[in-house]
Amino acid sequence: MISKKSDIVITIELDKNKIPEKMSWSAKDGGVENQETKALLFSSWDSVNKETMKIDLWTKDMPVNEMNVFIHQTLVSLSRSFYKATNNDKMTDAFNQFCDYFSENLNLKKS
Repeated sequence: MISKKSDIVITIELDKNKIPEKMSWSAKDGGVENQETKALLFSSWDSVNKETMKIDLWTKDMPVNEMNVFIHQTLVSLSRSFYKATNNDKMTDAFNQFCDYFSENLNLKKS
């Protein structure tokens, strides 16, 4: 029996070529309503087919330098999630080394 249901709503406005122009998301239980976003990565595990289903979207005005930061922060977050789910120190260390490499090669390190 489900005791509570919570929705996350993603709204995408497309141009005539079906390119995202504007995106927002809402999660009323989390206090988020129509929060504008320029990029979104969504991954979901299909346990029947044993594969990831994913949606990668960004607006046409998302700057490349901001996309670099967005992807780096996503990789760092994935590393943390991976460790939390697996407690695998060795692979988390390798993942973090890649995150550092990614950041250094895109000059994302703050001085």
